[in-house]
Amino acid sequence: MNPKRLWLLSLLTLLVGVLIGQKSTAAPITVGYPQLSGGSMPLWVIAENHLDQRYGVDVKPIYIAGGAILTHSLIAGDVTIALTGGAVVGAILGGADLTYIGIGLSTYGFTVYAKPEIKDINDLRGKVFGVITKGASSDHAAIALFKRYGIRYGQDVQILYFARQGDLLASLQKGIISGGVFSSPTTVMAKRLGFKKLVDIASFKYPYPHNAIATRKSFIRQNPEAIKGFLKAYLASVKIIHQQPEVAKKALRDFLGSKDPEMIDDSYESLKDLFLKVPYMPDEAIRTVLSLSDNPKAATAEPKDFYDNSLLKELEDSGFVKELYSH
Repeated sequence: MNPKRLWLLSLLTLLVGVLIGQKSTAAPITVGYPQLSGGSMPLWVIAENHLDQRYGVDVKPIYIAGGAILTHSLIAGDVTIALTGGAVVGAILGGADLTYIGIGLSTYGFTVYAKPEIKDINDLRGKVFGVITKGASSDHAAIALFKRYGIRYGQDVQILYFARQGDLLASLQKGIISGGVFSSPTTVMAKRLGFKKLVDIASFKYPYPHNAIATRKSFIRQNPEAIKGFLKAYLASVKIIHQQPEVAKKALRDFLGSKDPEMIDDSYESLKDLFLKVPYMPDEAIRTVLSLSDNPKAATAEPKDFYDNSLLKELEDSGFVKELYSH
C-alpha cells in the first residue's frame, strides 16, 4: 500500500478510536422526574429534540413516582439530577449533600378537584383529602391552601397520601376521598368524570420550587461542565416551550403516551408561562418550604444555604442566554 495512504488510514483509525472512546466513557446524566405531568416538559423536550447532544451531555430521563421517593433516589446516587420539589429542603435540613441549581416551575402547578357536592374549600372540613406523597410538592401545596382558609391540616381535614396521580383520581371516583390536589393532564380526566374544579392553586402565585432542578453538591464539584451542559440544554428547552408550542406538545404526547388533544393542550397551556427564561431560585421559594417544615432547624435556616445560582449566572454572564435568544 502507498505509504501516504497507509498513513492517512492509520490517522483515520486513530481519530475514530478517539471519538468512540469519548462516547463510551461519557457517563450519562440520569434525570429523575416524579409524575407524568406537564411539569416535566423541559426534560421531555430535551430528550425529544436531542438538546443534550447539542451541548455535549447524555441525558437519560427516568420516571420515579413521588417527589419524596425521587429525592431519596438522588441522595442515594441512583439519579444524577432530580426535577423535584420541596422535599429537597427537608433532606438538606436532615444533612443531605444536596442543592437546587434552578427553580423549574415558579409556583405550585396544581388544581384542586372535588366531588360535585363540595361547593367550596370550607366544605372539605371533616372530609378526607388526597395528596401525592408526604413532604413533597403536592403536600406542601395542600398545606398552603388550607392555611389560607384557616383549615387545620390533618385535624379539620384528614389527609390521605398516594404515590401517583392515577391512584388519587381512582380514589376520588370510589368515594374514598372528597377532593385532592391534581396536576395536568389528570385535571382533564377529573373534569371529564364530572368532578368540580374547586381552586387553581397556581393562581395564588406562591413562590415555590415545583419541579425544581436539584443535584448533589459533590457532583457539581466533580463534574461542573456536565452540569453546565445540562443547564444549557434546559434553557434551550424552555425557549422551545415559549416559542415553539407544537414542538413542546409533541414531547408531551410522546412522554404522556397520549394523543388526546385536550389533555396535551391543557398540559401545555396551564404550565408554559410558569417556566422562567433563566430559572434562578429565589429566596422566597425556599422560605415558603421552610415555613411549612416541621423540622426545628427550619426556623433559623438561611434560604441561600439551599440553592446555588452561580452556574446559571455563569451561563448568563457568558452571553449564552443572549445568544440563545438571538436566533
